[in-house]
Amino acid sequence: MATLDPPSESTAVAPLDAPATKPAATGLEIDRLFEALVKLNGSDLHLKVGQPPFMRVKGALTPLKYPRIDTEQMKRLCMPLLDERQKRIFAEDGGADFAYSCTIDGKKWRFRVNLLTQQGAIGLVARKVNDSIPDFEKLFLPPSIERLCQLDQGMVLLAGVTGSGKSTTIGSMLNYINRNYRKHILTLEDPIEFVFTEDKCLINQREIGTDVKNFEIGMKHAVREDPDIILVGELRDVETFKTAIHAAETGHLVFGTIHAATAPSTVTRILDLFPQEEHAAIRSAIAFNMKGIVAQKLLKSIRPGVSRVPVVELMFFDGLVRKYVLEEQDHLLADHIKKSSRDGMQDFTMSLKSLIDQGLIDRNDAMEIAPNKEALTMLLKGIGVT
Repeated sequence: MATLDPPSESTAVAPLDAPATKPAATGLEIDRLFEALVKLNGSDLHLKVGQPPFMRVKGALTPLKYPRIDTEQMKRLCMPLLDERQKRIFAEDGGADFAYSCTIDGKKWRFRVNLLTQQGAIGLVARKVNDSIPDFEKLFLPPSIERLCQLDQGMVLLAGVTGSGKSTTIGSMLNYINRNYRKHILTLEDPIEFVFTEDKCLINQREIGTDVKNFEIGMKHAVREDPDIILVGELRDVETFKTAIHAAETGHLVFGTIHAATAPSTVTRILDLFPQEEHAAIRSAIAFNMKGIVAQKLLKSIRPGVSRVPVVELMFFDGLVRKYVLEEQDHLLADHIKKSSRDGMQDFTMSLKSLIDQGLIDRNDAMEIAPNKEALTMLLKGIGVT
């Protein structure tokens, strides 16, 4: 097998040598590429007609030394992954999301797969799902995030773009509950990512399309299944949010993810789902049911043995946050987070400073993504920003 020490994202990258592999007798042809992803310690596999396979390793997207994939080969690689239901979805929607598992060197690995069409050709993006769920300490998350795992009811959202580590963080939070409390955790996922091993909790994981027809039916059943905690996955539309917030209102602790850049902008992102005439009611629902929003980005680490670390913004819904949301003063939320560090809140600038102090990230890398470079410079000099 070839050894690999990928260059940084800022430099030109040479193609990777794929480890020499043979397809398993009972496996699929594409399993060879999944095996290469695992052995090269990559996170994502990209397949596009006319290009060799690409893999993301330590954040850098790099081609394999592998022939360019033609249209027929792409069909041969990808279509056997689909069952009949997924084939219908792919034909109707032009894309399909699902989980896939295969055995590599005697160990079972899971991948989250998106099959797509672009310019009339099939493409694939697959993300390797970690075989174990890391603890908070191994993810270098702020300690105050534990407070969100100790709640009895309400809603907690993880915000960020695709690939920002939301699923890993939320998996870690649920596993914290699993290790410390005797509760019933119910997940509704599309597809299932982390498979939990029960410790103190009873855990039921339902996959949309496989275990239940759709999200609406799944949530209708969920409230009758005596859950303490419900994971609803991504909040993509009006019905998903309304159903999730109703579950929070009726005494459940609901976890979900959303595509938003910051904790304060998550409020706006939710409102954007609804017509203007409903905004007052939605603001009230957010103010009285939301308990916390965690927004995060991933940044390359400089510590040996650590690939990437999350830069985390954390906003708890205290009295002032609720007041600002109700009174449409969202522009005051960011400043309140800065002033509430003693209460466990933090913004991205504070998180970057903490990660630099811990020797986890490079100062120049931090400056590149800092929302306010001057504020970060002042914090690193020991000057508080108010």
